Amino acid sequence: MKIGYKLLAEGYDPKEIVRQAVAAERAGFDFVEVSDHYHPWLAEQGHSGFAWAMLANAAAKTERITLMTGVTCPTMRYHPAIIAQAAATLAILSDGRFTLGVGSGERLNEHVIGGGWPAVHVRQEMLREALEIIRLLWSGGYHSYDGQYLEIAEARVFDLPPELPEIVVAAGGPKAAKIAADLGDGIFNTEDDPSVLEAYASEGGKGPRYCEVMMAYAGREQDAVAAAREKMRFGLTGWKVMAELPNPGSFDAATATVTEDDIRQNFSCGPDPESHIKSVQNYVNAGFDHLTLANAGPDVDGFFEFFTSELQGPLRELKTA
Repeated sequence: MKIGYKLLAEGYDPKEIVRQAVAAERAGFDFVEVSDHYHPWLAEQGHSGFAWAMLANAAAKTERITLMTGVTCPTMRYHPAIIAQAAATLAILSDGRFTLGVGSGERLNEHVIGGGWPAVHVRQEMLREALEIIRLLWSGGYHSYDGQYLEIAEARVFDLPPELPEIVVAAGGPKAAKIAADLGDGIFNTEDDPSVLEAYASEGGKGPRYCEVMMAYAGREQDAVAAAREKMRFGLTGWKVMAELPNPGSFDAATATVTEDDIRQNFSCGPDPESHIKSVQNYVNAGFDHLTLANAGPDVDGFFEFFTSELQGPLRELKTA
């Protein structure tokens, strides 16, 4: 069992995100993942720094913890040739402590370049081509690639690390799970649904299984609920909505009716460690072995102390029920 911490780049400024990465290492987390977004989900969040700059700074200020994009879309806002170069460089700067998390993206971030927003089956084919390009460039030498959607011409990544980063592919259904099995080293999800993992395994996927676990810590349960509703209610819309809305205003409208009771039903909230442990157990039962704790509560440093003293030991002992 590996336990990570979600660096919510939408909710904090870039210097604070780097500080949290350092604090997460000190608290005992195995890895951190950072959102790679252009916009925040909600205006109340108020931030969205450049993930790659924050990760590079975090690499310089940490020694042990693994760094991860959670996740990058390597098809529109970025060309996969750029991501191949960026990931290789970050792997070198971090002495091999980098994992490349990738996915097919959200309109919220990718439409900003003005290229429209393709249908989901097109986005998945683009992701497959992007991963083929990244793998090709990581093999060394000059390469060209002529896909249906993406291409490279006589491109070469000159600085490659001694050991290439793992690629973990976000998958919400069987088609994306097949991409993860075919071209990834692991799979990533945000729901405790075992069916995607079953699809991944049926296609030959054998790598690590990542999932984000939403929770909200505070000294009082009500404070945790209120903070989660203010800044993290977008998560209740579901992935099909989250992938399609274009801006924070749209998410504000889509979540206007989310209540505090809705938050309580979907987040473990408050200071009781048992409620959080019970929530994580659901993800372990589903088959995930790399769990990223995403704290929606108002007290980041309090959560780190809570993790060290109350959560870390019990979570590392969890077994499939």
